[in-house]
Amino acid sequence: MVGKVFLVGAGPGDAKLITVKGWESIGKADAVVYDRLASPRLLKLMKPGAVKIYVGKRPDRHTMKQEEINQLLVDLALEGKVVVRLKGGDPTIFGRVGEEADLLRKNGVPYEIVPGVTAAISVPAYAGIPVTHRDYASSISIITGHESPDKLDRSIHWDKVTNATGTLVFMMGVAKIGYISEQLIKHGRPPETPVALVRWGTRAEQDTLTGTLADIEAKVLAADFQPPAVIVVGDVVKQREQLKWAEFMPLFGKRILVTRARSQASELVNRIEELGGEPYEFPVIETVMPTNEAALHGVEQAFHQLDAYDWVFFTSVNGVEFFFRHLEQQGKDIRSMYKARIAAVGPSTAEALRKRGIAAELIPGPFQAEGMLDAYESELIQGQKVLLPHGDLARSWLPEQLRERGLEVTEAIIYDTVLAGENDDELLKLLEEGGIHAVTFTSSSTVTNFMEMLKRMGLSDPLPLLKNVEIACIGPVTAKTAEKAGLHVTMMAKEATMESLISALCEWQRKPVLAGKDSR
Repeated sequence: MVGKVFLVGAGPGDAKLITVKGWESIGKADAVVYDRLASPRLLKLMKPGAVKIYVGKRPDRHTMKQEEINQLLVDLALEGKVVVRLKGGDPTIFGRVGEEADLLRKNGVPYEIVPGVTAAISVPAYAGIPVTHRDYASSISIITGHESPDKLDRSIHWDKVTNATGTLVFMMGVAKIGYISEQLIKHGRPPETPVALVRWGTRAEQDTLTGTLADIEAKVLAADFQPPAVIVVGDVVKQREQLKWAEFMPLFGKRILVTRARSQASELVNRIEELGGEPYEFPVIETVMPTNEAALHGVEQAFHQLDAYDWVFFTSVNGVEFFFRHLEQQGKDIRSMYKARIAAVGPSTAEALRKRGIAAELIPGPFQAEGMLDAYESELIQGQKVLLPHGDLARSWLPEQLRERGLEVTEAIIYDTVLAGENDDELLKLLEEGGIHAVTFTSSSTVTNFMEMLKRMGLSDPLPLLKNVEIACIGPVTAKTAEKAGLHVTMMAKEATMESLISALCEWQRKPVLAGKDSR
């Protein structure tokens, strides 16, 4: 049975600028063939067992020839696979999609072209440059600049292109900027015509350089401004000073690694994106139902006497989630706990209970186990029965303190925290290149498992790669674990909440951020 190929535009770099159809295509693919201009975050959408095949350029290997890529798509489809060919930007704009589609057609392979958001318009937009404007330009030309001068002269009719439209957008032309400027001036564009180069637009590395046709080459050389970049020529560039917006976002220019379990990472990931940062998800933990017979027996015994407890302390959202899973499995409901006072550490835990119709008593002060004793010290009476549902890695401090005060404590290990994650070459590359600016840890287990995953990926000593990376922890317990692992903690949330962690990140970034990331 022949499969199918989706020729998908990944957009300019920001993962959320892919189309909904492109997003869905990745999720159902058996194989994804991609290049480096596609956001690595999009590969996280792949279903388990799907194969990813890199065909872009790396320093240690040659680019796979286009003919080989064409044939690869055919071969994968003839094996019965659903294939996504993931390209940066839009596949129909200098993406050679016509060649790929033609060979698929000749081999009887069904395909769809899924358009993408082209970098020609989106990258300038992220730099505050609309490529058309009522007062400056009512037309636009998109031109390839990734050719030698003699090829450019054969493919571009400079005498016609130079003044054909108000705005000229050159793709991939940084290395030829001097020649491009020379030809435009020679064929009638004034030397003072504004020019902007936007490098890695929509990504954390976004950088903008502005000038004129007369001086832009000298500015590029002085700044050592490297590709890839989109070049915009025309009076629309004047709008940048009034319309630039991305640079003013609180986390602009920062790529932040999120190590939290994928099922819980969305809040942190979304907030980073909303504030202009680029999250990179690398979940290193996963929470699962316990498999240990002793733990399961302990849960069963604890739940058998729910009507006897005076207190139930929930210390995490995971504790709430798995408590109710076990409750359902055992055919019980919350009415069994009619006698107990139910307390929650932190607003997130309280919100998880509220969603289940329980208005828990919120622990004030530090959102950790110590806060419970501070809040209820005078109300904890010798002989009272306490239920502590928690994970297998929970600290022993709270149950020990309660027992010292004469309370009868029942612990129920209702979930296990296991090592998650898979080898991620792109992450290692980003760490080596300084492309990860901060790592967030939301529990001690994320610290321990992150270091373990780096070692499994071939780093005998991960610390040198993390020396210049900011380390952000959700609280003192997590920070202590990080420091014990050899990491230098530079940020710590004032409260053990996601919003407080985000505030710490914004405070770190609240230094002058436009230097080196703005017009020079």
